[in-house]
Amino acid sequence: MNDFWILLTAALVACSCSLLGCFLILRRMAMVGDAISHSVLPGIVIAFLLSGTRDSLFMMLGASVLGLITVFLIQMFQQSGVQSDASIGVVFTALFSVGVVLVSLYTRQVDLDLDCVLYGEIIRVPWDVIDFAGREIGPKAVWGLGIVLTLSAVVIGVFYKQFKLCSFDPALAAAVGIPVAFFHYLLMGLVSVTTVASFESVGAILVVGMLVVPAATAYLLTERLSVMIFLSMGVGVASSTLGYYASVLLDASIAGCMISVAGVLFVTAFLFSPKHGVVFRKLKQRRLAAKEAV
Repeated sequence: MNDFWILLTAALVACSCSLLGCFLILRRMAMVGDAISHSVLPGIVIAFLLSGTRDSLFMMLGASVLGLITVFLIQMFQQSGVQSDASIGVVFTALFSVGVVLVSLYTRQVDLDLDCVLYGEIIRVPWDVIDFAGREIGPKAVWGLGIVLTLSAVVIGVFYKQFKLCSFDPALAAAVGIPVAFFHYLLMGLVSVTTVASFESVGAILVVGMLVVPAATAYLLTERLSVMIFLSMGVGVASSTLGYYASVLLDASIAGCMISVAGVLFVTAFLFSPKHGVVFRKLKQRRLAAKEAV
């Protein structure tokens, strides 16, 4: 039963992150998830200092607020002329450093270190359960991630055309009256909530990997956004399932094995994708060269 909960949690993370990761890839903001997962540390510490408890709800609220502040600062720097990668790097390193200082200053006597607040372990998920009316109704992570996935799916489904147009051609979207800034912050808000909800239980490595690698793999396999979304989810679930059994076989890190499998699938798509694969492009070039020689 423990294996089932671990696999279900990983699948929920994969689907939640892959769904949003497709839009991040198209917007060339793939590392925003990494930035959020590190920059929320000050929010977690401040939430603890204000509430005096390590209750997950307060931690989530504090982290979510800092996640949105991170997105706002990144966008502000980009609009001021700073390059996208530079603005992401500056914001998340600065905020993460502030969090490290706060941890070292105010939480020395409390079990609130960097491993505790940033790097969860998915193998512990089955034991952190919710009790309702005296009965266990499942792990907390499964319920939290299920709610987050449902929220993201509903928002993306309702505003699919707007998100699609804003991702491919923001200028055209603005010209037809779509509030581009609103949908940008709505997407970043979903990314922030998903990242915060995921990394507490499964770790930052798994969250960042699932935000980027499955979507990048699907990007190589299709040119239709709707197909890309479902392919990325499939790649994410396959990576989490195969990675889990690989970790059992090798007695290695679960998150590490899951993202390693995702990396293998990405390299496979990079080499053998019918339209963008290196191997098929080389074969096509040789065929054209052979025809010209004749």
